[in-house]
Amino acid sequence: MDNNGIKWENITQTMFLGNYSAKLDLIKGRTSLPSKLRKLLGKKVIITKGYENTLMIIGLEEWEKVVNEITNRPFIKGEARDTNRFLLGSAFEADLDPQGRFIIPPILRTRARLTNDIVFVGVGDRIEIWNQTAWNDHQEYLDENIEKITSRLDATNK
Repeated sequence: MDNNGIKWENITQTMFLGNYSAKLDLIKGRTSLPSKLRKLLGKKVIITKGYENTLMIIGLEEWEKVVNEITNRPFIKGEARDTNRFLLGSAFEADLDPQGRFIIPPILRTRARLTNDIVFVGVGDRIEIWNQTAWNDHQEYLDENIEKITSRLDATNK
């Protein structure tokens, strides 16, 4: 329990946390989602493009919220149409087998520059899939720049 009376296990049961190295079968495009991450997902998920050349895995319930949020914006605005195209136009359903294995469509594997070594990253309401090298590079960038990033974020919230 933390100082605010929040139980840590309650948090970890309602959001995706941590990062996990995994292997991708480059011929079949198949990988296995780590068991700690798949507990909250169910058997069917959505996989789509993410930011920073990543992919995102989102459970169906959370995906419904994403779809509602982005489709309720006026389509006459170019930014709304582009966001729809980016997220919805590249979305695929994936079925998880009992071992958490699933296929990443070839177009998404190419887009994220996935190799045999990948990383699943839990980021709250979604899971990102990173190329291992890109993840390592991004971690270096964050380690060197997190104070500046936090300051900029603080400035935009005022």
